[in-house]
Amino acid sequence: MKKIVLFAAMALLTLTASAQVKFAYVNFNELVMLMPESDDARAQMQTAQKEANDTYQSMVDEGQTKFNEYQQKQATWTPAIKESKEKELTEIQNRIQEFEQSIQLELQQQQQQLMEPIQKKALEAVEKLAKAGGYVFVFDTTQFYYVDKSQCKDLTPDARKELNIPAGRTIEQLQAELQAQQQ
Repeated sequence: MKKIVLFAAMALLTLTASAQVKFAYVNFNELVMLMPESDDARAQMQTAQKEANDTYQSMVDEGQTKFNEYQQKQATWTPAIKESKEKELTEIQNRIQEFEQSIQLELQQQQQQLMEPIQKKALEAVEKLAKAGGYVFVFDTTQFYYVDKSQCKDLTPDARKELNIPAGRTIEQLQAELQAQQQ
């Protein structure tokens, strides 16, 4: 797919070489990651992840407690009690597995829901700048291996302003912030 897009872009470049066609590029990923709204989304996802981990851990602790009890007392139980406790342990294990599967899906869906309006806002800002600047094409630098920056305008700084991203904020700073939060 990328090859088709690249080929189409190259064909258009060739066809329009004599015309005054304006091109621009933007680092869309940088915009989305650095938007203040993304900070809020990350905080919500961290809270949801912590709650999921806490729930998971309490389920595991419950299972471990029941398993320890089973190991200590199984020799003294009647076959009916032993069978009942084994079923209980199996049910706990199944609940833990079901929870793991469902929570991962829910967290992915929640992240998509949180990021969708952020990505839309970033795209709208880029489109607005492109139209205002009369650009025919705006390339995402994360999608292409090479962009001749002398032939194009970088809309990333303008889009950062449009999206209220602080001037000094960088991806490296964001990564350092996220690492510090994890510790």
